[in-house]
Amino acid sequence: MVKKADSKTLYDNLSGELRRGALVLAVLSQLTTEQYGYSLKQALADQGLIINEGTLYPLMRRLEKQGLLESDWRVVDDKRPRRYYKISSLGEDMLTQLQSEWNSLIETMNRLLDEPTGGKS
Repeated sequence: MVKKADSKTLYDNLSGELRRGALVLAVLSQLTTEQYGYSLKQALADQGLIINEGTLYPLMRRLEKQGLLESDWRVVDDKRPRRYYKISSLGEDMLTQLQSEWNSLIETMNRLLDEPTGGKS
């Protein structure tokens, strides 16, 4: 039997796994317009997706290393340098494919969750 505290930990772990897969799609979708890390974090939060810097920045670096993002450093208004990110052409192709996969997955999951026993009684 799972204790209540263990159940909370289990839920946190499982919901974290569920979110991780969606973050790539979320980040790519928001970088069709160039942004720096904090502005991206705010744009995602404004849409209801809270992501901490310890997750966002390593994800953006990984996506850049994979060729899905491009970045450059700039100083704007004599402030400290900021790294601006934008989706690459490869990233745009992947975004289109991932959106299609996401929509297909949502349709499938909605069917499964509406009929959890697969229609069997």
